[in-house]
Amino acid sequence: MTLAVDVSGLTKRYGGRAVVDNLSIQLETGRICGFLGPNGSGKTTTIRMLCGLLTPDSGSGTCLGLDIIRQAAQIKHQVGYMTQRFGLYEDLTIRENLDFVARLFELPQRKQAVDQTLGRLGLTDRQRQLAGALSGGWKQRLALAACLLHEPRLLLLDEPTAGVDPKARRDFWDEIHRLAAQGITVLVSTHYMDEAARCHELMYIANGQVLTRGTQADIIERAGLAVWSIVGEHLEALVAPIQALPGVLSVSAFGNTLHVAGVDPALLEASLAPYRERPELQLTPAQADLEDVFISLMDQARDTDRGVAA
Repeated sequence: MTLAVDVSGLTKRYGGRAVVDNLSIQLETGRICGFLGPNGSGKTTTIRMLCGLLTPDSGSGTCLGLDIIRQAAQIKHQVGYMTQRFGLYEDLTIRENLDFVARLFELPQRKQAVDQTLGRLGLTDRQRQLAGALSGGWKQRLALAACLLHEPRLLLLDEPTAGVDPKARRDFWDEIHRLAAQGITVLVSTHYMDEAARCHELMYIANGQVLTRGTQADIIERAGLAVWSIVGEHLEALVAPIQALPGVLSVSAFGNTLHVAGVDPALLEASLAPYRERPELQLTPAQADLEDVFISLMDQARDTDRGVAA
């Protein structure tokens, strides 16, 4: 096993608060790791420390075999970092933007590199279009092209598909899997569970700490959730009273269905027993999925936050 990222004890504080708190990450070469967690959990800060844009307050390790503290400048030249927001020049064309990035990386055969990247991402026919005139999906494709121009060995993607349509998201993920098959390692943060399911492994963080990590199957099994499905009309009125029942960890609405999760199967079933007597409701045992697990994890993280604040 070759590790593209191997860091431990990664910590970053702002105003005395640990945004990233003693975090350890090991990523195998050529794997796609989904990075999940609520807003403010420390995902972006972690990504910026890995690519050399931020210096950790403490921690050590390597990224692509380079020391994250002493060789941060060298790491930048071997990593492709795609930010949450489109960061290229909207008043330049696609080609002009890529040529500018190629100059920044001082690529020796700039035109050839730009031509190859345009072809690789299907941008050749649009190369004269202004970046500002592109749709969200094409802007996303241009941003990925800029990340790949210098042939990085590691991609750090910070919510790269936010605000783009489902077709563009699917095309994007097909490209990510092609890149991983070529040996490029990918760490990608996302809030979409269908995208999380396409990753080789997942890492969920909250309050700057890892809560769980593993494959989708591992995480669901480890969560040990019992789940009941409640089908009926006007279920919104049931959310609050069911949430308050003993043994209920989370209640999630999916159209005309509620998913009710807990960690104690017997207690959960007993708490829901009165609802099974109501003829307008259908209660059946269900399988936990990533959505159930991560909603439960978010609830736990909020409980921890409240405990710290208290």
